[in-house]
Amino acid sequence: MKTTDMTTDENGTSSNGKVDYRRKPEWLKIKLPRGFKTSQVIGLLNEKHLHTICSSGMCPNRAECWGNGTATFMIGGNICTRNCRFCNVTHGKPLPIDRKEIDDIVSSIKELNLRHVVITSVDRDDLPDLGAHHWADMIRSLKENCPGITMEVLIPDFQGRLDLVDLVIAEHPDVISHNVETVRRLTPEVRTFATYDTSLKVIGHIAKSGIRSKSGIMLGLGETREEILETMDDLLSVGCEVMTIGQYLQPAKSNYPLQEYVHPSVFAEYGDIGKRKGFRHIESSPMVRSSYHAEKHVK
Repeated sequence: MKTTDMTTDENGTSSNGKVDYRRKPEWLKIKLPRGFKTSQVIGLLNEKHLHTICSSGMCPNRAECWGNGTATFMIGGNICTRNCRFCNVTHGKPLPIDRKEIDDIVSSIKELNLRHVVITSVDRDDLPDLGAHHWADMIRSLKENCPGITMEVLIPDFQGRLDLVDLVIAEHPDVISHNVETVRRLTPEVRTFATYDTSLKVIGHIAKSGIRSKSGIMLGLGETREEILETMDDLLSVGCEVMTIGQYLQPAKSNYPLQEYVHPSVFAEYGDIGKRKGFRHIESSPMVRSSYHAEKHVK
Protein backbone atom coordinates (compact mmCIF):
# COMPACT_ATOMS: atom_id res chain seq x y z
CA MET A 1 0.00 0.00 0.00
CA LYS A 2 1.36 3.37 -0.97
CA THR A 3 1.28 6.06 1.70
CA THR A 4 1.85 9.80 1.53
CA ASP A 5 4.16 11.39 4.05
CA MET A 6 2.71 14.40 5.80
CA THR A 7 4.39 17.00 7.97
CA THR A 8 2.84 19.27 10.55
CA ASP A 9 3.76 22.85 11.39
CA GLU A 10 4.06 24.38 14.88
CA ASN A 11 0.29 24.94 14.96
CA GLY A 12 -0.53 21.28 14.40
CA THR A 13 -1.67 21.82 10.82
CA SER A 14 -0.78 19.02 8.42
CA SER A 15 0.60 19.57 4.96
CA ASN A 16 -2.80 18.56 3.56
CA GLY A 17 -4.32 21.63 5.24
CA LYS A 18 -6.16 19.75 7.99
CA VAL A 19 -5.52 20.16 11.70
CA ASP A 20 -4.24 16.98 13.32
CA TYR A 21 -5.80 16.98 16.80
CA ARG A 22 -3.19 14.45 17.97
CA ARG A 23 -0.25 16.78 17.26
CA LYS A 24 -0.53 19.65 19.70
CA PRO A 25 1.58 22.82 19.41
CA GLU A 26 4.21 23.45 22.06
CA TRP A 27 2.03 25.80 24.08
CA LEU A 28 -0.46 22.97 24.67
CA LYS A 29 2.05 20.42 25.93
CA ILE A 30 1.13 19.62 29.53
CA LYS A 31 2.67 17.83 32.47
CA LEU A 32 0.84 14.80 33.77
CA PRO A 33 -0.67 15.19 37.26
CA ARG A 34 1.70 14.11 39.98
CA GLY A 35 2.55 14.83 43.61
CA PHE A 36 1.02 14.03 46.99
CA LYS A 37 -2.21 16.02 46.54
CA THR A 38 -2.85 14.42 43.15
CA SER A 39 -2.31 10.96 44.63
CA GLN A 40 -4.73 11.81 47.43
CA VAL A 41 -7.46 12.93 45.00
CA ILE A 42 -7.07 9.92 42.72
CA GLY A 43 -7.01 7.55 45.68
CA LEU A 44 -10.23 8.96 47.14
CA LEU A 45 -11.99 8.98 43.77
CA ASN A 46 -11.21 5.31 43.34
CA GLU A 47 -12.08 4.42 46.92
CA LYS A 48 -15.46 6.16 46.90
CA HIS A 49 -16.26 5.61 43.21
CA LEU A 50 -16.62 9.35 42.68
CA HIS A 51 -16.35 11.20 39.39
CA THR A 52 -14.63 14.46 38.55
CA ILE A 53 -14.91 16.36 35.30
CA CYS A 54 -11.17 16.87 35.80
CA SER A 55 -10.73 13.23 34.77
CA SER A 56 -13.85 12.55 32.68
CA GLY A 57 -13.28 15.73 30.67
CA MET A 58 -9.52 15.11 30.37
CA CYS A 59 -8.82 18.58 31.78
CA PRO A 60 -5.23 19.74 31.20
CA ASN A 61 -5.15 21.65 34.51
CA ARG A 62 -5.76 18.73 36.87
CA ALA A 63 -2.34 18.91 38.51
CA GLU A 64 -2.46 22.67 39.13
CA CYS A 65 -6.01 22.74 40.53
CA TRP A 66 -5.60 19.70 42.76
CA GLY A 67 -2.31 21.09 44.04
CA ASN A 68 -4.03 24.40 44.88
CA GLY A 69 -6.78 22.77 46.89
CA THR A 70 -9.52 22.97 44.25
CA ALA A 71 -11.41 20.14 42.57
CA THR A 72 -14.45 19.77 40.34
CA PHE A 73 -16.82 16.96 41.31
CA MET A 74 -19.44 15.60 38.94
CA ILE A 75 -22.79 14.54 40.37
CA GLY A 76 -25.65 12.53 38.94
CA GLY A 77 -23.34 9.68 37.98
CA ASN A 78 -20.97 9.62 35.02
CA ILE A 79 -23.33 8.75 32.16
CA CYS A 80 -24.95 11.65 30.32
CA THR A 81 -28.29 11.50 28.52
CA ARG A 82 -26.95 13.80 25.81
CA ASN A 83 -24.19 13.23 23.30
CA CYS A 84 -22.62 16.62 22.57
CA ARG A 85 -20.00 16.25 19.89
CA PHE A 86 -17.26 18.10 21.78
CA CYS A 87 -17.58 16.10 24.99
CA ASN A 88 -15.68 13.08 26.27
CA VAL A 89 -18.17 12.09 28.99
CA THR A 90 -19.87 8.72 28.43
CA HIS A 91 -23.43 8.97 27.10
CA GLY A 92 -26.28 6.50 27.32
CA LYS A 93 -28.86 5.41 29.91
CA PRO A 94 -27.76 6.56 33.37
CA LEU A 95 -28.15 4.65 36.61
CA PRO A 96 -30.65 5.90 39.24
CA ILE A 97 -29.53 8.85 41.35
CA ASP A 98 -27.40 7.66 44.27
CA ARG A 99 -27.91 9.83 47.37
CA LYS A 100 -24.75 8.34 48.89
CA GLU A 101 -22.85 10.32 46.25
CA ILE A 102 -23.47 13.49 48.27
CA ASP A 103 -22.10 12.05 51.52
CA ASP A 104 -19.04 10.69 49.72
CA ILE A 105 -18.27 14.05 48.11
CA VAL A 106 -18.66 15.89 51.41
CA SER A 107 -16.36 13.47 53.24
CA SER A 108 -13.80 13.67 50.43
CA ILE A 109 -13.77 17.46 50.53
CA LYS A 110 -13.14 17.33 54.28
CA GLU A 111 -10.40 14.76 53.96
CA LEU A 112 -8.65 16.68 51.18
CA ASN A 113 -9.07 19.96 53.09
CA LEU A 114 -10.26 21.72 49.95
CA ARG A 115 -10.72 25.50 50.08
CA HIS A 116 -12.87 25.83 46.98
CA VAL A 117 -15.03 23.31 45.19
CA VAL A 118 -16.78 23.26 41.83
CA ILE A 119 -19.76 20.98 41.37
CA THR A 120 -21.00 20.02 37.91
CA SER A 121 -23.16 17.22 36.57
CA VAL A 122 -24.10 15.17 33.59
CA ASP A 123 -27.46 15.97 31.95
CA ARG A 124 -30.25 13.89 33.47
CA ASP A 125 -33.05 14.34 30.95
CA ASP A 126 -34.35 10.93 32.07
CA LEU A 127 -35.57 12.31 35.41
CA PRO A 128 -38.85 14.23 35.96
CA ASP A 129 -36.94 17.05 37.72
CA LEU A 130 -33.88 16.67 35.45
CA GLY A 131 -31.77 16.17 38.60
CA ALA A 132 -32.50 19.61 40.11
CA HIS A 133 -33.46 18.35 43.59
CA HIS A 134 -30.24 16.31 43.75
CA TRP A 135 -28.40 19.52 42.90
CA ALA A 136 -30.14 21.40 45.72
CA ASP A 137 -29.42 18.60 48.21
CA MET A 138 -25.73 18.61 47.21
CA ILE A 139 -25.31 22.36 47.72
CA ARG A 140 -27.23 22.34 51.01
CA SER A 141 -25.16 19.48 52.38
CA LEU A 142 -21.89 21.19 51.45
CA LYS A 143 -22.93 24.38 53.19
CA GLU A 144 -24.00 22.52 56.32
CA ASN A 145 -20.99 20.23 56.57
CA CYS A 146 -18.11 22.25 55.09
CA PRO A 147 -18.43 25.74 56.60
CA GLY A 148 -16.03 28.27 55.14
CA ILE A 149 -15.59 26.54 51.80
CA THR A 150 -16.43 28.57 48.70
CA MET A 151 -18.44 26.97 45.95
CA GLU A 152 -19.19 27.29 42.25
CA VAL A 153 -21.83 25.18 40.55
CA LEU A 154 -21.69 24.53 36.82
CA ILE A 155 -25.24 23.55 35.94
CA PRO A 156 -26.92 22.08 32.85
CA ASP A 157 -29.66 24.04 31.08
CA PHE A 158 -32.49 22.05 32.75
CA GLN A 159 -34.20 22.27 29.35
CA GLY A 160 -34.79 25.96 30.02
CA ARG A 161 -37.11 25.25 32.97
CA LEU A 162 -36.44 28.23 35.21
CA ASP A 163 -38.41 26.71 38.10
CA LEU A 164 -35.69 24.05 38.27
CA VAL A 165 -32.92 26.65 38.01
CA ASP A 166 -34.60 28.36 40.98
CA LEU A 167 -34.04 25.25 43.11
CA VAL A 168 -30.29 25.79 42.66
CA ILE A 169 -30.51 29.55 43.16
CA ALA A 170 -32.43 29.06 46.43
CA GLU A 171 -29.39 27.31 47.96
CA HIS A 172 -27.18 30.37 47.29
CA PRO A 173 -23.88 28.97 45.99
CA ASP A 174 -21.22 31.64 45.50
CA VAL A 175 -21.14 31.36 41.70
CA ILE A 176 -23.57 29.74 39.26
CA SER A 177 -22.12 28.92 35.88
CA HIS A 178 -23.68 27.62 32.69
CA ASN A 179 -21.63 27.35 29.51
CA VAL A 180 -22.87 28.39 26.09
CA GLU A 181 -19.85 26.35 24.85
CA THR A 182 -19.65 27.91 21.37
CA VAL A 183 -21.04 30.65 19.14
CA ARG A 184 -24.65 30.72 17.97
CA ARG A 185 -24.00 29.41 14.42
CA LEU A 186 -22.10 26.33 15.58
CA THR A 187 -24.37 25.38 18.49
CA PRO A 188 -26.64 23.00 16.51
CA GLU A 189 -23.57 21.15 15.19
CA VAL A 190 -21.63 20.98 18.45
CA ARG A 191 -24.25 20.53 21.17
CA THR A 192 -27.08 18.01 21.52
CA PHE A 193 -30.58 19.27 22.34
CA ALA A 194 -29.26 22.46 23.98
CA THR A 195 -29.83 25.75 22.19
CA TYR A 196 -27.94 29.02 22.30
CA ASP A 197 -31.01 31.03 23.31
CA THR A 198 -31.98 28.59 26.06
CA SER A 199 -28.51 28.94 27.56
CA LEU A 200 -28.74 32.74 27.42
CA LYS A 201 -32.13 32.57 29.15
CA VAL A 202 -30.69 30.44 31.95
CA ILE A 203 -27.66 32.73 32.40
CA GLY A 204 -29.89 35.81 32.42
CA HIS A 205 -32.14 34.27 35.06
CA ILE A 206 -29.12 33.53 37.26
CA ALA A 207 -27.86 37.09 36.86
CA LYS A 208 -31.22 38.56 37.90
CA SER A 209 -31.06 36.55 41.13
CA GLY A 210 -28.04 38.52 42.29
CA ILE A 211 -25.75 35.48 42.42
CA ARG A 212 -22.57 35.83 40.37
CA SER A 213 -23.22 34.47 36.87
CA LYS A 214 -20.60 32.87 34.66
CA SER A 215 -20.30 31.23 31.24
CA GLY A 216 -17.64 29.97 28.86
CA ILE A 217 -16.83 29.06 25.29
CA MET A 218 -14.23 26.98 23.44
CA LEU A 219 -12.22 28.22 20.45
CA GLY A 220 -10.99 26.15 17.54
CA LEU A 221 -14.37 24.83 16.39
CA GLY A 222 -14.55 27.05 13.32
CA GLU A 223 -15.91 30.25 14.86
CA THR A 224 -14.98 33.68 13.50
CA ARG A 225 -13.68 36.70 15.40
CA GLU A 226 -16.95 38.53 14.78
CA GLU A 227 -18.91 35.62 16.23
CA ILE A 228 -16.73 35.52 19.35
CA LEU A 229 -17.26 39.23 19.96
CA GLU A 230 -21.00 38.80 19.33
CA THR A 231 -21.09 36.02 21.94
CA MET A 232 -19.39 38.31 24.45
CA ASP A 233 -22.02 40.97 23.78
CA ASP A 234 -24.85 38.44 24.08
CA LEU A 235 -23.56 37.25 27.47
CA LEU A 236 -23.11 40.78 28.76
CA SER A 237 -26.59 41.73 27.57
CA VAL A 238 -28.15 39.17 29.92
CA GLY A 239 -25.96 40.16 32.88
CA CYS A 240 -23.16 37.57 32.75
CA GLU A 241 -20.27 38.75 34.95
CA VAL A 242 -17.54 36.13 34.42
CA MET A 243 -16.42 34.51 31.17
CA THR A 244 -13.90 31.81 30.33
CA ILE A 245 -12.39 31.22 26.88
CA GLY A 246 -10.27 28.14 26.22
CA GLN A 247 -8.95 25.94 23.43
CA TYR A 248 -11.12 23.06 22.24
CA LEU A 249 -9.14 19.83 22.50
CA GLN A 250 -10.72 17.12 20.37
CA PRO A 251 -10.91 14.06 22.64
CA ALA A 252 -11.12 11.43 19.89
CA LYS A 253 -11.57 11.00 16.15
CA SER A 254 -15.33 10.52 16.63
CA ASN A 255 -15.73 13.93 18.29
CA TYR A 256 -16.34 17.22 16.51
CA PRO A 257 -13.34 17.86 14.25
CA LEU A 258 -10.83 20.42 15.46
CA GLN A 259 -10.52 23.34 13.05
CA GLU A 260 -7.71 25.38 14.60
CA TYR A 261 -5.20 25.63 17.41
CA VAL A 262 -5.56 29.28 18.40
CA HIS A 263 -2.34 31.06 19.36
CA PRO A 264 -1.96 32.29 22.97
CA SER A 265 -1.58 35.88 21.76
CA VAL A 266 -5.06 35.73 20.24
CA PHE A 267 -6.50 34.45 23.52
CA ALA A 268 -4.78 37.32 25.33
CA GLU A 269 -6.35 39.77 22.92
CA TYR A 270 -9.84 38.37 23.55
CA GLY A 271 -9.19 38.62 27.28
CA ASP A 272 -8.33 42.31 26.93
CA ILE A 273 -11.39 42.92 24.78
CA GLY A 274 -13.63 41.17 27.30
CA LYS A 275 -12.33 43.33 30.14
CA ARG A 276 -12.93 46.49 28.11
CA LYS A 277 -16.41 45.33 27.22
CA GLY A 278 -17.27 45.04 30.88
CA PHE A 279 -16.84 41.50 32.24
CA ARG A 280 -16.03 41.59 35.94
CA HIS A 281 -13.55 38.77 35.39
CA ILE A 282 -12.37 36.92 32.29
CA GLU A 283 -10.00 33.98 31.85
CA SER A 284 -8.74 33.58 28.29
CA SER A 285 -5.88 31.29 27.32
CA PRO A 286 -5.48 27.93 25.57
CA MET A 287 -5.43 25.90 28.79
CA VAL A 288 -8.46 27.59 30.36
CA ARG A 289 -11.43 25.42 31.26
CA SER A 290 -14.67 26.57 32.89
CA SER A 291 -13.43 25.80 36.41
CA TYR A 292 -9.88 27.12 35.91
CA HIS A 293 -8.96 29.61 38.68
CA ALA A 294 -12.60 29.33 39.76
CA GLU A 295 -11.70 30.36 43.30
CA LYS A 296 -10.82 33.83 41.98
CA HIS A 297 -14.29 34.29 40.48
CA VAL A 298 -15.93 34.31 43.90
CA LYS A 299 -14.25 37.57 44.92
